[in-house]
Amino acid sequence: MRTELPGFIDASAGDASAGGASSSSKTGTLVAGDDAPRLGPTGRPAHEFAEPKPLKSHGPARIIALCNQKGGVGKTTTSINLGASIAAYGRRVLAIDFDPQGALSAGLGVETHDVPTIYDLLLSSSKDPKDTIQHTGVPGLDVIPANIDLSAAEVHLVNEVAREQILSRVLRKVANDYDLILVDCQPSLGILTVNALTAAHGVLIPLECEFFALRGVALLVETIEKVKDRLNPVLELDGILATMYDSRTLHSREVLERVVDAFDSRVLETVITRTVKFPDASVAAMPIIQFAPEHQAAAAYRQLARELIARGAVA
Repeated sequence: MRTELPGFIDASAGDASAGGASSSSKTGTLVAGDDAPRLGPTGRPAHEFAEPKPLKSHGPARIIALCNQKGGVGKTTTSINLGASIAAYGRRVLAIDFDPQGALSAGLGVETHDVPTIYDLLLSSSKDPKDTIQHTGVPGLDVIPANIDLSAAEVHLVNEVAREQILSRVLRKVANDYDLILVDCQPSLGILTVNALTAAHGVLIPLECEFFALRGVALLVETIEKVKDRLNPVLELDGILATMYDSRTLHSREVLERVVDAFDSRVLETVITRTVKFPDASVAAMPIIQFAPEHQAAAAYRQLARELIARGAVA
């Protein structure tokens, strides 16, 4: 039995009156074709996700943590480009740089030195988060930056009461001003990542299509379940996003197939392919939808935004 998600249509569905010819709908466009469904990279029937409707009001925000204890899998790239893509659909987005490397802040061209950062908010409950928010060159996308000072946070927080809930208390003060808050976590499962999971409503796992990245997913999912059980009962796995995919290599295809076999519908239909445009956009301190708006990578992140909205992970 096939499960239909709201907000998109099955590309394999045909119009009975037109013998399967293409037709349009309020939620998307059916793809012309034979009786056999058109399959996407995940091996499942491909869908075209609908353009989301404008929001009549904003807030409170849904908080999504982007986590993976392995580095270099596309967490920051996804935080930047997903945030920009969702903002382009009229949503108000706040990105939290929760990695001492400060890559998200640098990737969006915001100041990180001699300015208040997320580290200051974690250490002092009297500081107003609104004083740390910086606007970006993307309309509707704001950032709370981070720098190397954040690496000392775990030492300072270790003796704090309810240390796992400090970020949650910070974000509650700004949640009503945004529709989505993205937390770009550092590549570890330490206290900062646990803080992000405790504050979040959902988790998005960017997963590089490479064997060693695959090995750690089970441990990460186990950690998410522990946080859900002990600290944050509303936490959900919003999806696993395959990144750095190269359809030309058997290795990428096999890894993606194994992920789909293991996690089924929790693997998002959108797949982010490997391209030199991402590092080029990082150097330019721009999201890909601004740096190369016609490139397939920009189209992929716009599709990811529509898919998450269709799944209900984003308003």
